[in-house]
This record gives sequence, C-alpha cells and structure tokens, in this order.
Amino acid sequence: MELRLDGKVALVTGASRGIGRAIAGAMADAGASVMLSSRKADDLDVAVAEIGGDTASFAANAGAPDAAAACVAATVERFGSVDVLVNNAATNPYMGAAIDIDLPRWDKTFEVNLRGLFVWSQEAWRASMKERGGAIVNIASIGGLSSGGGIGVYNTTKAAVIHLTKVLASELGHGVRVNAIAPGLVKTDMARALWEGNEEAFGRHLPTGRLGEPADIANAALFLASDAASWITGQTLVVDGGALIAASR
Repeated sequence: MELRLDGKVALVTGASRGIGRAIAGAMADAGASVMLSSRKADDLDVAVAEIGGDTASFAANAGAPDAAAACVAATVERFGSVDVLVNNAATNPYMGAAIDIDLPRWDKTFEVNLRGLFVWSQEAWRASMKERGGAIVNIASIGGLSSGGGIGVYNTTKAAVIHLTKVLASELGHGVRVNAIAPGLVKTDMARALWEGNEEAFGRHLPTGRLGEPADIANAALFLASDAASWITGQTLVVDGGALIAASR
C-alpha cells in the first residue's frame, strides 16, 4: 500500500529533530506541503533544507497560545489550509517521583504537553478544519497507558492526551478525524537519558528485538493522516515494539 498526501497541507510541531523531523519528512515524501515548527529557527532551517520538497518553517514555542495562532495563520497564508496537524511537541523537565515535583515544572509539563496540544488543535480547527475537514494526529506515549519509570508527571500528561483524543474525535464529528500514537522507547535526543548505554539490553527484552527509530512513528503518523485510515478516529495506535505485552508476561 502506498500512502499519499498529495494536495494536502501538514503542520508538524516539534519538527526540527527526532520523531517530528521524521514525520515531517515522511509527509513531504508522500506529496504534502509541510510547515515545520519548533522553538529554534536555526534547527528548523537545517531540517527544511534536508527534507526539501514544498516545505517551510515557523519558529514557535508549542506552549505559547499566541505562537500557535501565529504559526497556524502563517501556514494558511503560505499553503492555503491546514489539512493535517501533528501535535508532536512535548517537554519533560523533571525525572523522579511524581510526588516530589515542584509546581513550576509540573505546570510547564502540562502547559506544553496537554494545554499546548489543545490550543494548536483549536487554532487549526478555527482557521481551516472547521470548513475543510482534516486529520489530527497526537503523539502520546505508552507511559500514558501504564505507570512507573520515573517520569510519572510526563506520563500523566500523555494519559490525558489519549483521553483528549477521544473527546475531540467525538466532538469534531464527520469532518475531522483525531487519533493518537503511543510510542514506546524511541532513540531520540529527548529520550537519550532513558536508552543511551542500555540500548542492547532494552532491545533484548522486546519481542521485536530492538528499540524504536523515529521512522517507525513517522510511518504510523502517515497512515493515520492518509485516506487509508478514513474510517479510524478516536483511537490510540500503540507502536512500541511489543513493550507493553513484554511487561505483562
């Protein structure tokens, strides 16, 4: 099956590296016009140059509502619409027992991972999807389906993302499909503290025998954004190499 997004416009947050960069590249390769967004303009310039195709960038803090509105507006101005929104940007400023977190880092995690995701969805809906329809893909985590691991506050935001995905899928009805992806441990810079130095050991415990690569998540996002998934909404696709089933053995 060849998944195509010809004639579609995709906006990807957290797109300068890692999973977001891979998703942006996959969607551009599938024929979409793609707006890449993240905080650092220089990193975005590099990503756009590497991806090529009909791409552009807009630097924006994913947790700032005004920045989200400006980026969505710039996407519509540049490409005419927002047909696909990928809410990938996230932060994890704290590792340790959830009960010990300070409120500023609690607030920051929720500001970016949950409130930010909602604001970007709201702006895309108001600016384009309410009239034209579209697809939203939220990047959650298998941490939102389990507990433990020393990143409980981050995982709590991802559990909320999974529930919000269902809420938005129900509310936005016929025109906009809303789905989520729950990745397992993927080899990204953000997750480096979790896997670096332990990659081989972690991989041995997975049924697939390896950790995830950004391309594994990008392939799932492309599927959910494409017409091949036209009868799928409100769902969370687990892409974890079998980590959840391994944990239950």
